[in-house]
Amino acid sequence: MFPFFFDSTFLILIPAMILAFYAQNRVRSVFERYAQERNMAGLTGAEAAQSLLHIYGLDHIQVEMTESPMGDHYDPREGVVRLSPQVYSTASVTSLGVAAHEVGHAVQHSRGYLPLNLRNSLIPVAQIGSSLAFPLLFLGLIMTIPSLIKIGVFAFIGVVVFQLITLPVEYNASHRALAMLEENNLVTPFEFRSLDAVLNAAALTYVAAAFMAVSNLVRLLALAGIFRDET
Repeated sequence: MFPFFFDSTFLILIPAMILAFYAQNRVRSVFERYAQERNMAGLTGAEAAQSLLHIYGLDHIQVEMTESPMGDHYDPREGVVRLSPQVYSTASVTSLGVAAHEVGHAVQHSRGYLPLNLRNSLIPVAQIGSSLAFPLLFLGLIMTIPSLIKIGVFAFIGVVVFQLITLPVEYNASHRALAMLEENNLVTPFEFRSLDAVLNAAALTYVAAAFMAVSNLVRLLALAGIFRDET
């Protein structure tokens, strides 16, 4: 039973792994391409974020630079939009799209967007589930304890729910980003398609993560069934 991480059920993960690989390469290539293209407004990511926050009455939210590449995010607990160094300091199309997307999350938070609130409430559940699911399943299988197997599966269900709820949150933030930029004349019609490509590439990574989570859940259920039958 020990090598169950490499048994035949591993094949279940292959389509998700292929999608994840494609999504990572897609977002890298698209971001790099449009990082070389200066946005017509001439705004750095930090300036774009500050401008949009001001327009939508969110001046209390700070804009900070994080040292992590691709570490752009909105922190609802501290009320901070954090941008990676390249996004923060450059006036590219990529920077404009990423900064607007993170402001989109800030607007979601300020307006009580339900999926965002649900996702935030599930963060501890997802963290615990991702840490404990596989160890609990492993122990349950090798010690023949069905209750541990069930707990492991249920723990991972929390991870899957978190990833699925993340999808509407991210797509809505991207939709808000495009709308905010267009409504406030921060993007030209020529740039709109480029920004859409940037945000769609980023969204694909969340689709891949959700698909991977669902695939892992299917594999957990398969493993639980296979080894329960053997015992």
